[in-house]
Amino acid sequence: MAFSGEYQHGIDEKGRLIMPAKFRDSLGTKYMLSKGMEACLFVYPMEAWAQLEEKLNALSVFNRRNRDFKRRFFSGSGECEVDKQGRTLINQELRGHANLTKEVYIVGAGDHLEIWDKEAWENYRGGLDEDYEALAEELFQ
Repeated sequence: MAFSGEYQHGIDEKGRLIMPAKFRDSLGTKYMLSKGMEACLFVYPMEAWAQLEEKLNALSVFNRRNRDFKRRFFSGSGECEVDKQGRTLINQELRGHANLTKEVYIVGAGDHLEIWDKEAWENYRGGLDEDYEALAEELFQ
């Protein structure tokens, strides 16, 4: 499944988030959560995570940039389980990385989802909207 769309949700005071119903079947009851780029979190179904892990593990350990990226990426990642109420606990470190407080956006990004702070996503999306046509022209020439 390719994840698409954007959904606004809330995080409770304990850091728990309910994923949109549209994504729950594809994610399953366990999935991987990691620090993403641009101060968001990445959410991968286990199958997509395995494919990404395979690509990353194929990188040469004799290249320092590869080692640096793998350390940073894997150290900021962990398996999440959905509780009986359908909630996922996002630990404090990950919430801090993405500046998540109460209101968030869950954004489809193809093979994974992204979790953004509401204000950060709206600001970022606004910049993308301005450059969307130029970006499409550059990528699809």
